[in-house]
Amino acid sequence: MKNQLQQVLNSTDLEANRALIRTLCFELNIDSLTCAAALLTLVPATEQERLPPKTAPTPTLTASTVATGIKMIRYRLDVGSKQLITADQLRRLLIEESGVDKNNIHNIHIHSLYTLLELPDEMPPDIFLHLKTVEINQHKLDIRRVKTNNKRRGNNYIRRGRKRDSKPSNDSKTKPSNHSAD
Repeated sequence: MKNQLQQVLNSTDLEANRALIRTLCFELNIDSLTCAAALLTLVPATEQERLPPKTAPTPTLTASTVATGIKMIRYRLDVGSKQLITADQLRRLLIEESGVDKNNIHNIHIHSLYTLLELPDEMPPDIFLHLKTVEINQHKLDIRRVKTNNKRRGNNYIRRGRKRDSKPSNDSKTKPSNHSAD
């Protein structure tokens, strides 16, 4: 989690989030540390494996609910740091091309070849199709929704996804018979 926080600090403009936290602290009459601790309960399930256990249920990696009550969905864009994009450029482009509110673009994580981010769940299909073709620095966004499959493979699966036999077969120990019944 520490590394991810450092990446966010290095690559994301946090001013909108700071303003939101200031507002939440004021409205709830709490300090920012208490607010941050409460917000950690919204951390995706995959991150919670690294955190001490909690009693409250938590959202999944691909869908979370922001403090505003809007359900957010994780998306993958086919552009990253190799295409020389920044979080601010992406934010501006998404606001211009989709009309999404700047406060509803969350968790932008720019990797070398792709970017992960969260947008509101109510994205109309025509806007989604439009965003697939939008370009930034001569590269298509090719936006895709990240699958919600968080289940890990069990021990009965091999890399190609086929189920392994749980018991060794006796057929493999005997040679096939060439005799035919008459």
